[in-house]
Amino acid sequence: MTDINYWLMKSEPDAYSITDLRNEKETLWDGIRNYQARNFMRTMKIGDQAFFYHSNTKPPGIVGLMEIIETGLVDPFQFDIKSKYYDKKSKEDNPRWDCVKTKFICEFRNIITLKELSEIYTPEELTVVRKGNRLSIMPINKSIANDLLIKLKSI
Repeated sequence: MTDINYWLMKSEPDAYSITDLRNEKETLWDGIRNYQARNFMRTMKIGDQAFFYHSNTKPPGIVGLMEIIETGLVDPFQFDIKSKYYDKKSKEDNPRWDCVKTKFICEFRNIITLKELSEIYTPEELTVVRKGNRLSIMPINKSIANDLLIKLKSI
């Protein structure tokens, strides 16, 4: 088996929550319109795992875990003129935006809040705690990911 990478992927729970993913079992992770986040997504591999992070809520934090099950997919909403993710500059023969398919692994019994994360990790260790960070997808170092998994299983 190949070595897996870990990610943190944000979603506003009003738009798409861990409960939605649990109920649907898998989903396209679409609507990414930031080049750096898109480029991170392009490096994902099947089998990678991502911490599901609820953002723009009180309190924000890590709520679950999912697996990347398909990569290199074209985000269909970039071509849908009725979608808020429509991009008139993106062309069918040269799409700008990608997506991946994720699968629900688990919902944690308790959230690890952003405040708790910032008390445990430095911005260099965990990008999500960096002031002003707005990325919706970011890599997580394997040792930090393993530490988070141990903490999440114990609470």
